Amino acid sequence: MLKNRLIVIGFFLALTGAVLPFLTVMGVFESSFPLNFIAFISSVIGLFLGVIGTATYVGEERRRDKWDKY
Repeated sequence: MLKNRLIVIGFFLALTGAVLPFLTVMGVFESSFPLNFIAFISSVIGLFLGVIGTATYVGEERRRDKWDKY
């Protein structure tokens, strides 16, 4: 259950990190250091959480498949 949450949270953070600069370029938000920093940090944290969640999911599935063979 935790792995699913990590993947979903990571996806939304990475999406936020992509949408904020797009909205800045489109002129919806004014470019500022805090906004750019939030976009960058959310993108990086989202990437890390997504990778950790996916690795956890794959590891548990491999362990489960290994034990099913015996």
